[in-house]
Amino acid sequence: MQVEEARRLLAERLGGAPPAPEVARAAIARLADPATLGPLVRRLADGDQGLPECIRLSYRHVLGFDKLLLLGGAPRFMLRVHFWHGRTGAVPEDIHNHRCAIASAVVRGRVRMECYEPSAEGEPAVAYRETIDGPGGAWRLRRMGDARLRLLRTERHAAGSSYGLAATALHRVVSEEPSVTLFLETAPRRSVTDVYVRNGGARRPDPLPKIPLRQDVYLAELDALARSLGY
Repeated sequence: MQVEEARRLLAERLGGAPPAPEVARAAIARLADPATLGPLVRRLADGDQGLPECIRLSYRHVLGFDKLLLLGGAPRFMLRVHFWHGRTGAVPEDIHNHRCAIASAVVRGRVRMECYEPSAEGEPAVAYRETIDGPGGAWRLRRMGDARLRLLRTERHAAGSSYGLAATALHRVVSEEPSVTLFLETAPRRSVTDVYVRNGGARRPDPLPKIPLRQDVYLAELDALARSLGY
């Protein structure tokens, strides 16, 4: 698939208003097909277009995975690929939601997703409100107070599966082996997210500043993915 073809597909399927999670999931499932994703990633790995902007908004996430921008279409969508490196070096992901409906598809490996809801009988946690200083900016956390959350269900997703979540859906994702996921952010519904840190403890500091990936790292990871997909 050509880069502009993928951009048009997302624009047409998502529309102008914030889409429902199932609409986002259907779009990401279409793009994650190896016959679609392979040529797209190969073109980007070869520096086809938009390289400076993609690299500027690609970084090593505080949780230890690499977050690479493939297609920027803010505020309507952002298409990324996440390279999870397994347990080594990663810190546990906090329970959180998003500013928008999101969708994800597993391309390589597998991930576990835990879904939660507030409940008086749930496990204790500390609630934070997270803001961000614009696209590519720093995260800011503000402590909101104590909370309790109950585990609703655990989902396991292997290569070829996909899911969509509403902006307010509380969850956390765990990757215990090297994995690759395609991740779609849609039009924002709000300007903040909620983060819950379990087991109390000391006040959580703001996450470390985002450090953009080097161009050679960005291109090498996309090249490896394209090769694994046969392109």
